Amino acid sequence: MARHGQDKADVAAVVADTSQGPIEYTDTGAGPPVLFLHGSPGGCDQGALMSRFLAVHHRIVAISRPGYLNTPLAERNRTPSAQADQVAELMSTLGIDRFGVMCWSGGGPVSYELAAAHPGRVAAVAVIAGVSTTFNPARTLRGRLEMGEERMLFTRLGTWFANALVDKAAATAISTLVAGEGDMTRSQAIQLTAQIMSDPGQRQFATELFSTVTGNRKAGFNNDFEQFRTLDLPLDAITAPVLLVHARTDADVPFEQSVRATDSLPNSRLMTIDVGSHLSAWLGPDAGAVQTAVVRHFRLHLPW
Repeated sequence: MARHGQDKADVAAVVADTSQGPIEYTDTGAGPPVLFLHGSPGGCDQGALMSRFLAVHHRIVAISRPGYLNTPLAERNRTPSAQADQVAELMSTLGIDRFGVMCWSGGGPVSYELAAAHPGRVAAVAVIAGVSTTFNPARTLRGRLEMGEERMLFTRLGTWFANALVDKAAATAISTLVAGEGDMTRSQAIQLTAQIMSDPGQRQFATELFSTVTGNRKAGFNNDFEQFRTLDLPLDAITAPVLLVHARTDADVPFEQSVRATDSLPNSRLMTIDVGSHLSAWLGPDAGAVQTAVVRHFRLHLPW
């Protein structure tokens, strides 16, 4: 597969066989390799989109975790630990021995398990609003979906509606996204929406993001939240340097998740965003600073 930069999130994906079943991935960019682990819901398309800024400097391998898109969910790959082993095997198959790991949201548990189990291979980790321990999802995306929004994501009708909304009423779609992802005042949400709409790059990211959370992702989404209820991650065993980024006003994964992880990780730094959303690394006034920090983190710790 070509290893040069892509302008769209829908880059070509392939499926590789592993001892724990098939796994779908995209492979883009060139340079020191970084593995991207997507959120809940998500897929390799989401990883390709969210890591686009890194593909200027790095080879990016973005996977679909089990139950998402074309990676089947089975008993053998349900847990974060098993998924970490499956990903490690994929990286070996691709001839990648040492690499960085970046994740968003629900990709946190697999990232932490991977770094703990393979300290000689994971050189550095960047965790954006990541899950690190058990939490009550009542006010999160999961909670909203349990109240009826699930049919708006994981069905053909929901996918059609999301795409139509983005095409015909981008401002409304982005306003809805901002309101759902950040615990902000109405005026703050309006201001953030206006800022995103005025920035061509952020507007494009926001509209493309909708297609990476709809469709064939329900099995993985449900499994993620089953796993989140009983998480006990080996954070204190992770030796790789970890950069964490989290907004205090995150409405999906509580800020305390990253505070707790920072306290438990031996080598970590927390970058705090005072007013932002679950997507502050890509949308909003802090996105540039966050992306610069991630690039510097990998530049410092990855072999060049």
